[in-house]
Amino acid sequence: MFKQVKGVKWLRFFLLLGTLYVGFTVFYKWRYKILNALLAIRVLRKLIVNVTMNMPYIREKILPSIIGRSV
Repeated sequence: MFKQVKGVKWLRFFLLLGTLYVGFTVFYKWRYKILNALLAIRVLRKLIVNVTMNMPYIREKILPSIIGRSV
């Protein structure tokens, strides 16, 4: 129906690349606000705590330094 114009693929590629760049920069700029909004949801906060506490590195290395004693 429509004729494929040369360069349309490149235009789509650069449009996608630009959109990803803008999205990443906005996310990076507001990363703490986004994180706080997600952690305000009780179910997500419990899920994140459970997942991170099941990681041996966090339990053995990071947690003792935070609370000041061995676990």
